Amino acid sequence: MQPSIVRSVSDLQAIGFALAGFTFWVLGDTCIKLLGQSGLPAYEMVAFLGISMAFFLAAFSVARGRAVVLRPHRLGRQLARASLDMLNNICVVVALRHLTLTLFYILIFTAPMAIAVLSAVFLREGLTVRRIAAVAVGFAGVLIAVNPFGAAREWDWIGVGSCLVCVACFSVNMVWSRVLTRTETPESLAFFSGIVTAAIGFALVLARLEPSAARLTVPLVASLFGMGLFCALGTLSFYIAVKHTSAANVSQYHYTQLITGTLVSYLIWRTLPGANVLAGAALIFASGLYIAISARGASRQLAADMAPLTEGN
Repeated sequence: MQPSIVRSVSDLQAIGFALAGFTFWVLGDTCIKLLGQSGLPAYEMVAFLGISMAFFLAAFSVARGRAVVLRPHRLGRQLARASLDMLNNICVVVALRHLTLTLFYILIFTAPMAIAVLSAVFLREGLTVRRIAAVAVGFAGVLIAVNPFGAAREWDWIGVGSCLVCVACFSVNMVWSRVLTRTETPESLAFFSGIVTAAIGFALVLARLEPSAARLTVPLVASLFGMGLFCALGTLSFYIAVKHTSAANVSQYHYTQLITGTLVSYLIWRTLPGANVLAGAALIFASGLYIAISARGASRQLAADMAPLTEGN
């Protein structure tokens, strides 16, 4: 396998890449939400997102003389994973049109719970009683935050449904990417996500499912450019982090998006979360953080148990 742009990354540096990736994604999501208010069709946004991501990553790799890192080693697996990422991108665009940034991230924070369940089912990783309780507490937090039976709502069913599909796609992608980074470079994974997203997006543009009501203005073009750049940087940083540290270690820094998302939401739209949203967020945060920390502890214990066996061989 050809070397990646990032040759050697320590655990602490991988955490830095995780923090940077989640922050870049918040900025990208902010651009997506701004674009959603412009009347630009979702498929046009997705098409531009994909092509701009691919362009930025390809230009960066070529400029460093390492275009070879974009080459896939398992093309079929790459295309399947990239298709999953494309579905996630479409649902993000739809969800952000119907939800505030804060509520969007609260729902996204159910991903560690979904990852724990998926790992137990498909990777045969056991769920302890405490982790099961943490998952239950997290889902209770979702119900409190969403408050489906309340009179005052900060959401609609289209936004919530789209967000839950995002969680499913992201959770499967997180587990699968840890396996794929053994043979694929982070740049290649991010590049093919952009290529597949662009191909499907532009196919929908050609089909012209709905006329565009938006006019290209300077702020609109700037938001399109920022969306592609921030999502490309976020995706690349995420795959670098997952390659060089455990998925459980990366996932616990996912919660920084609640802070940055709430701050950005207030600075741009002057919106603050309600009491039920904050209460639900606290439960989801505690649940997800416990799951991430316990998974990290289990990984370290497994490594310690395997060390004598490795030394003996």
